[in-house]
Amino acid sequence: MRPSIRESTARLLLLTLLTGCTVGPKYDRPSAPTAPSYKELTAADDTDAAGWKPAQPNDAAIRGDWWQLFNDPQLSALEQQVNVSNQNIAASFAAFLEARTLVREARAQYYPTLTTTPSVTRGRQPVAKAAHGATVVTGTTGTTGTTGTSAISPDGLYTDFSLPFDASWTPDLWGRVRNTVKGNVAAAQASAADLQNTRLTAQAEVAVDYYELRSQDALKQLLDATVVAYQKSLELTQALYETGIDDDEAVAQAEVQLQTTQAQATNLGIARAQYEHAIALLVGQPASTFSIAVAPEPPQVDLPGIPVGVPSQLLERRPDVAASERLMAQANAQIGVATSAYYPTLTLSATAGFESNSLSNWLTWPNRFWSVGPSLAETLFDAGLRGATVQQYQAAYDQTVASYRETVLTAFQQVEDNLAALRILAQEIKQQDTAVASAERLLAIATDRYQLGLDPYLDVITAQTALLSARQTAVTLRMQQLTSGVQLIEALGGGWDVSQLPTSKDVASRSTPAP
Repeated sequence: MRPSIRESTARLLLLTLLTGCTVGPKYDRPSAPTAPSYKELTAADDTDAAGWKPAQPNDAAIRGDWWQLFNDPQLSALEQQVNVSNQNIAASFAAFLEARTLVREARAQYYPTLTTTPSVTRGRQPVAKAAHGATVVTGTTGTTGTTGTSAISPDGLYTDFSLPFDASWTPDLWGRVRNTVKGNVAAAQASAADLQNTRLTAQAEVAVDYYELRSQDALKQLLDATVVAYQKSLELTQALYETGIDDDEAVAQAEVQLQTTQAQATNLGIARAQYEHAIALLVGQPASTFSIAVAPEPPQVDLPGIPVGVPSQLLERRPDVAASERLMAQANAQIGVATSAYYPTLTLSATAGFESNSLSNWLTWPNRFWSVGPSLAETLFDAGLRGATVQQYQAAYDQTVASYRETVLTAFQQVEDNLAALRILAQEIKQQDTAVASAERLLAIATDRYQLGLDPYLDVITAQTALLSARQTAVTLRMQQLTSGVQLIEALGGGWDVSQLPTSKDVASRSTPAP
């Protein structure tokens, strides 16, 4: 037997209540500009010297503890402290937990709401003499809104006991709640990506500051050694002056050069202290109690080979790109929430409970009351409010798309910047090493000619200054190469990828694992 029209309508209504539909645009990740290969990779002749490796399967991937590539135990110890004690990371983690709670708040709207408001009311009503002398009270009694007669005392006093239960449910017919949940899930995932980006930024800053500090140690050792050499030169000029071979001018020149270099060595302490204090902040310790011992020897750290991969992988490896993409998904869901306002809202409500003017028979079956029924709400006129709201969220979505594409372009810029820096620095370091060797040869010649009385001491000073400057530049370039390597790893995402983002199930969970 075919179902009647009434039965078909009832079934369709029931199906609509149970499943509903979702209004608003479907989300598809917009395209972003990419390149088939990195320009700087094809420009390099010696990738090992430049500090990177060509794309390789599996074994070339950057791992989570990327700083292990540098094989520096003290740096590794500092990096471990960052993840535990850095306050920016702690604040970002708290923001992620807050975003997760918003997902649970939104999901709660899927379910009915049940409330109760028990009460005991003591009051007095106007009294009137009935035909047979009975005392009655007319008016409204209780909390259920029923009107009638209640037993009262002769002076009009009465007591009302009420225990109501109210239930209401608004079915998600048009996907308002579903879109809200989707948006909050995307926001929580974006917060998780922000957390990872904050962590990566702090880790990279520690590594950069650490190598800058070690650069100051290397420069200090170089200047200290130079001071010793200049002291010997001063002693030589004094000896030649005392024997009448040279004049007092050469002694004064040697003294000025020695004292100036001593002042330069002392001045390095300012930058070293500032880098040490910056590291203390990053690892969550007071600068007053934190210290890093001076390296006993100039740090000999070789730049590790950094696996770069291909440009198409970068969109999956950068946490800031992932966060920007998730914000697009959230903005798209907001359009659906705004669109659902065009459709009517169905609310199912019910009330039941017990009410009596006597405590002894309050919770008895005859004193029960109940009511149940649906209500439908639809906005008939809002002067274009809903349309303007939808347009607002569409514009907000377009803004996130532009921001996403800008983030992608910035990511490629940062990778290319650091690839270029490493390629050029590799060439410059070779050239600078040659310059140091030439400056050493020049100093040896100038010293010999001065001792033979052929040239003035000013030539020795000029050669010594050139050698010191060349050695300082060589130290700075090597440390700059290390910091550029750190920044390249940061630009590549530090071994992270989007597979580490929490799923919608993860962000709705009550457990609190760090993403």
